[in-house]
Amino acid sequence: MADEETTIRLIRVDDAGVIAAHRARDRQAYAAREPAQPDEFYTEAGQRRRIETLLGEHDRGERWPAVILADGEVVGQVTVSTILRAPFRKGFLGYWVASASGGRGHATRAVSRILTVMTEELGLHRAEAHTRMDNLASQRVLRVNGFQPWGVAHAHIFLDGAWHDEVFWERTLDDAPSS
Repeated sequence: MADEETTIRLIRVDDAGVIAAHRARDRQAYAAREPAQPDEFYTEAGQRRRIETLLGEHDRGERWPAVILADGEVVGQVTVSTILRAPFRKGFLGYWVASASGGRGHATRAVSRILTVMTEELGLHRAEAHTRMDNLASQRVLRVNGFQPWGVAHAHIFLDGAWHDEVFWERTLDDAPSS
């Protein structure tokens, strides 16, 4: 539904069950886009441990891991990682939305909201991301949020048994997004 409200909030350990359910259900759908994970990754216990690690990195100022909520229900994640302070003041953006909630604008709205966190809460100047060459949906999310492509990294990531090229994206956070 296009009128669903999309919000984000810091991830909590008690999100582990719903995240594990989404990830287990979408395991095959994301196999070509993400590194292979051990079976434990798709369990509540595995997600609980992963979230505890993410929150430790958050406490150290290295990461800002959030869940994406649609009408209050967890439908994905958006995370600022590899946060670098002065002189760079930048972070790397990653996100995913469960297939059952895809195509409704949640990723686009979540990225918009995390850019506000990056600017107002984290005091960052620059956001970066990368996408597979064929991931047009993710590229659209970034373009709508003012990102511009700045290069291609050839054979950048090894997924699903092969090396893949990726597009690198950037956005200066002081700039308003262009339509």
